[in-house]
Amino acid sequence: MTKRTLPSPEKFASCPYDGNILSYYEDQFEAVYVLLYPFLKPTTLSPERFCPETYPSKPEIISGCKKVSWQEVIELTSFNDISEVDIGLKTGIGGLRKELCNKSSVKEIDNLFENKSIIEPVEGDIPEILQNDLFGAIKSLGHNWLWVGDEHGMVRKLHWIDDLFDKNELLTHCNVFTHDHSLLLTTHWDSHFSFLCSSKQNIENILKKYEFEGFYCTANTEVYWSTCKI
Repeated sequence: MTKRTLPSPEKFASCPYDGNILSYYEDQFEAVYVLLYPFLKPTTLSPERFCPETYPSKPEIISGCKKVSWQEVIELTSFNDISEVDIGLKTGIGGLRKELCNKSSVKEIDNLFENKSIIEPVEGDIPEILQNDLFGAIKSLGHNWLWVGDEHGMVRKLHWIDDLFDKNELLTHCNVFTHDHSLLLTTHWDSHFSFLCSSKQNIENILKKYEFEGFYCTANTEVYWSTCKI
C-alpha cells in the first residue's frame, strides 16, 4: 500500500511552526510583520463573559471592548519588554518548554484581569477586534476577494471581503491570503500574534492607515522570538 504523505505546504498559504521566519518565506515574501494581538478591556460587557461557554460574539466584542496594547500592559506591570509579555502568555497556555517558562509572569497577567478586568488575547486565532481593520487594510491595497484556508492548506474558501465584516468566518489557526498570493495573514498555534507577509511597501501602506502594534522580522527573527537572546 502506498504511504499517504501530505504535499509540502505552499508558502503563500502556510505558517512556519518553528525556525527562522524570513528564511521560511524566502522567494515568496519580501517582508514579514509580527502583528501582536491586543488585550481587551470590556466597556459594556461583563468580564466574566470571556469563557468558552459564554464567549461574546464578534459584534459584541467590537462594540463592547477597547484594545489594550502590549506597551500599555508593560506600563501596568513589571514587564520590561514585549518578549516578557509573550513569554508570560505562552507560559500560561503551556506553550513553552519547562526551562523557558516564567510562572511569575503568568501571575502578572492574571492580576491584570483580577485588578483591572483586562483580558488576555486568545492564542492561534485572529482576534475579532482586529478582523475588520485587517479586512479594510487588505481592501485598501485593491483586493476584493480573500481566501480563508485551514492550517494545513487542505481546505480553503474564497470570500468577497465585504461579506466578512459582519461575521466571523475565520477558522482556528487559519491562513488568509489574496488571490494573487501577494499577501498572507497567518497564525501560529501557540502564539498571540500573526505574521503579516507581503512586500515592504504593502505593509508600510497598511501601517500608515492602521496602527497595528508589532515589529518587522529581521534576518535573525525566529518563530519563538521572545525566547531568543538576540
